[in-house]
Amino acid sequence: MGSGEGRSGGRGTEASPKRPASERLRDLWPDIRELVYPRRGLLLLGFFLICISRVCGFALPVSTRYLFDNVLGKHQVTLLLPLVLTVLGATAIQGATGFILTQLLSIEGQKLIAQLRRKVQQHVGRLPVTYYDANKTGQLVSRIMSDVEGIRNLIGTGLVDFVGGVLTAVVSLVLLLQISPVMTAMALSIVVAFGLTLSRAFRTIRPIFRERGKINAEVTGRLTESLGGVRVIKGYHAEDREARVFSEGVQRLLDNVRKSMTAMSVMSLAATVLMGVVGAIVMYMGVHKVLNHSITQGKYVEFVSLLAFLVAPVVSVVNIGTQISEALAGLERTRQVLAERPEDEDPTRTHAIGPIRGEVVFDKVTFAYNPGHDVLHAISFTAKPGTVTAFVGPSGSGKSTTIGLVSAFYKPTSGHIFVDGTDLDTVQLPSFRSQLGVVLQETFLFDGSIRDNVEFARPDASEQAFLESCRIARVDEFAEKQDNKYDTIVGERGVKLSGGQRQRLSIARAILADPRILILDEATSSLDSESEAMIQEGLSHLMKGRTTFVIAHRLSTIRRADQILVVEDGQIVERGTHAELFALRGRYWDMYTRQHALDENLFLAPGEGDVIPESPDTPSARPDSARLPKL
Repeated sequence: MGSGEGRSGGRGTEASPKRPASERLRDLWPDIRELVYPRRGLLLLGFFLICISRVCGFALPVSTRYLFDNVLGKHQVTLLLPLVLTVLGATAIQGATGFILTQLLSIEGQKLIAQLRRKVQQHVGRLPVTYYDANKTGQLVSRIMSDVEGIRNLIGTGLVDFVGGVLTAVVSLVLLLQISPVMTAMALSIVVAFGLTLSRAFRTIRPIFRERGKINAEVTGRLTESLGGVRVIKGYHAEDREARVFSEGVQRLLDNVRKSMTAMSVMSLAATVLMGVVGAIVMYMGVHKVLNHSITQGKYVEFVSLLAFLVAPVVSVVNIGTQISEALAGLERTRQVLAERPEDEDPTRTHAIGPIRGEVVFDKVTFAYNPGHDVLHAISFTAKPGTVTAFVGPSGSGKSTTIGLVSAFYKPTSGHIFVDGTDLDTVQLPSFRSQLGVVLQETFLFDGSIRDNVEFARPDASEQAFLESCRIARVDEFAEKQDNKYDTIVGERGVKLSGGQRQRLSIARAILADPRILILDEATSSLDSESEAMIQEGLSHLMKGRTTFVIAHRLSTIRRADQILVVEDGQIVERGTHAELFALRGRYWDMYTRQHALDENLFLAPGEGDVIPESPDTPSARPDSARLPKL
């Protein structure tokens, strides 16, 4: 599955414009074949068993002819016991084959669901960040968990029952024609008309099921967001508002289900009327034929019984056909996801980069999330191996976007990014990201232990390396106080830890990864001053010999950076060291002095161990901008 030419560009995964059912089925046929063909042996066995089961099912109606005409009509009592034993034996075989069918095909159907879930999850995990930007988490969860559910009917009892029903109807038709061609033709004409009605009904129902999958994904997505943001919801007393939003989604889902149930009810009603009409016609014509001695009473009873075998499979198609329609709708939605091209299958990424030194060069890089709305405008800079490059500037200026480009989460709209002289657009991502360490502003932790979250960066790390990374990041200070120490469960998204503790875990994870390129996006934003001072020491240890990119709103944390880039409106407006930018008295100086206006030692002692020379200005000579309140 997923052999289409899909492209990941941040677009959604909704269905394409409505097309004829024949075209959609033709598109899905390769996927259906891929699912069915490896299981052809099992399906052939299922068809064989269903043939035996359905043939045995004819024992009862066929035996009624002999029961009425021979045992009762001609008093041939010796035939009674063989007839009873035949019916019992056939019933036992029918029950046994039905049990085996359920065990084989139903279990195989569940295996198929598990296989597809694994396949879709692995595929989604390899899609680019732009895909996640365009699709809600809950929608993706629905695609992985719900859309594949109905596919079991393609392999399970649904498809076999469908084929078995057709087989039963054909055999019944042959036997009915032998008894009375006239009555059979009359009944068959009504059944065919009903079948044509069913085919039109299925064309109506299938879009409803596709719409249901879409609505279910949206409702699931909103519910996932609400549960994840429960503290924000409660903090703003928005429980009732979220309940209304969810209720509206549930109502849309209910309306969709109501439509499908109405359509199914109409078909069931039509089936009931069909049975009644056919039964009345057969009753009227059959009685006259018995009275005219055209057929015997036994043949009449056999005809009525066989007629049920002809009509009942057509009626059951209502249920089975709906299940298969739902399966095809789910398969169509799953196929849309699998058609998206994973980022590591980009044909332009052919270069497997080896161990890197860490030189990163931006050459006139422009980037836009949406065409025509550039976020970065032809920025250029060079980060030498082992140096620290800091980005400062107001929110929304493009700092995080630049970091995303360094991480290869996105590709430049124009311009190039080089790593050790190699164009990053041509580098195979696993070979690059295995040498990348990231500490993001939004710390993410899994619902596992402290050890699980730290070792996530390098599961095969030694115990000594693990403990050392925890010591440097000061994780040991709170982990050692817990009863279970490093096996303490942190809760979903680290909810059982403070913001500072979560960031320490994230930093320890990056330390353990031992990357060549390190990205720190507000790595100490959730720490108090004392914790920040301790972790800065750990970060200094971590940054030694590595090319480091830092985003920081607290400018005091990046004074030792080798170069500071001031970013505004997607452009680099100033660049240099802290001392150079401070002496420039430009945008950086303004931001710095605003943050430190209350520090009376600002100009005389910018920071212990700092390489910044003393400013010749005196406090009394400070401009008004330096006297603004601390932000």
